[in-house]
Parts: sequence; structure tokens; C-alpha cells
Amino acid sequence: MEQDSHKGLVNISDRVISAIIGYAVMDTPGIAGMSGSTVTGNLAKRLGGKISKKGLSVEVTEEDVAIHLQVIINYGYAIQEVCKSVQQNVRSAVENMLGLTLGVVNIRVEKLALP
Repeated sequence: MEQDSHKGLVNISDRVISAIIGYAVMDTPGIAGMSGSTVTGNLAKRLGGKISKKGLSVEVTEEDVAIHLQVIINYGYAIQEVCKSVQQNVRSAVENMLGLTLGVVNIRVEKLALP
């Protein structure tokens, strides 16, 4: 991702963007981890305009950013509440740290982590 500043160009690595989103997800109570198949990940890596990491896909356009997450939720947590918290945490991190407008945060619950 590149942004123009008054004195030059700022380039933020895909790894940094993935790390910010990953930390925001993992910092959410009720999240056991992120999930993703290698087939989906490898396919997403080949497509232009996307950042892909296990359980994370980011599409950056000129207007906004779309984030797609695959998560594992701990047993005993209210799934809807955890997902809402993830969406809020990710939105806050992306907008505050990267200065981007976040369009959507789509979440797919892949697994339930049993105690």
C-alpha cells in the first residue's frame, strides 16, 4: 500500500498490514486462532490487489479496504458477540493505524476450539 505525503511517498508492507489485522483479531476475547486452507491461501496470493495470510485476505482498492477473516472461536463464547468485537477491533486498528477507510470485515467461523 502506498500513500502520498507532503515530502514523499510512504509504502506500507503487506506484512505490516497483515500483522496489524492479525494482532487486532487475536487480541479479541473468545478468539482461539485464525484458520485457512493452503489452497485458498495460495489462490489468493496469485490474485492481484490482495494480501493473503493464513485465515486473512485483504482487498485494497482506491475507495476502501475489504477484509475477509477465517477464525476459530473458543467454546463457551457467544459467537455473534465475538464476531462483532473482532469487526470493531479490526476496524479501529486499520482506520487508526493505517488511516484507511474500511469497507467491510467479513468473518467466517471455521472451527470451535473445545476445552
